[in-house]
Amino acid sequence: MNLSTLQLMRLVSPALPIGSFAYSQGMEYAVESGWVDDESSASAWISGLLHFSIGTLDLPLLVRMHGAWCRGDAADVHRLSAWLLANRETRELRAEDRMVGGALARLLAGLGNARAQQLQERGDLTLAATFSLAAVSWNIGAEDAAAGYLWAWLENQSAAAIKLVPLGQTSAQRIIDEQLGTAVHLVERSMDMEWKDVGGSLPGVALASALHETQYSRLFRS
Repeated sequence: MNLSTLQLMRLVSPALPIGSFAYSQGMEYAVESGWVDDESSASAWISGLLHFSIGTLDLPLLVRMHGAWCRGDAADVHRLSAWLLANRETRELRAEDRMVGGALARLLAGLGNARAQQLQERGDLTLAATFSLAAVSWNIGAEDAAAGYLWAWLENQSAAAIKLVPLGQTSAQRIIDEQLGTAVHLVERSMDMEWKDVGGSLPGVALASALHETQYSRLFRS
C-alpha cells in the first residue's frame, strides 16, 4: 500500500468534514411526491442520476480538471468549474456545489494548500474542482479520483434513501451493489470522453430540486 491509497480513502470518507450528508439532490422531494417509495424506485432514481449526470458531466469534467491542475493551468480549472456550475439547473444545486466545494477548499487551505486558498476566492467553485485539486496534491491518479468521487456520491445517495424512503441498511447495500458495474463503466468512459458527449439532462431532478426549495418539511438542504 502507498500513501496515495490512504489519502484517497481519506478523501472519500464520510468523516471528511465537508457536509455532503446534508444534501439529497432532489431525492427528498421525489420521496415527498411519491416518485420514490421503495427500494426499487430508489435504485432507479440513483441509477438515472449516475447515467445522465454524474457519469456524463461530473466525472469527465473532474478528469479534465485533474489534468489542468497537473499542468498548473488554474485558468482552465476555473473555466471547467464555471461550465460545470452553469449546468446545475437550480439555485439549490448550485448552492450545494459551492458550499461543499468551499468546505473542502477550506479544509485543504487549513492543511497548508496554497492553491486551495486561491480557489476559495473564486465564484465558480465546485466540489469537482477542489476534489481534483486534493487528488493531485495527494498524488492520486485521475481514474482513482474519478472512482472515489463517484463512490462518495453513491454512498451519500444511499444514506439519503435510508433516511427518506425509509430503507434498511441491507436494502441500501443492495442498491449500491446494483450500481457497481455501471460505476466501473462510467469511470472508465470518463477518462477519454469526447466533448460532444459531456453533459447532463435530468428534467425530473431539476423539477424535484426546484420544488424542494419551497417544500414545507425538509431534512435536507437539497
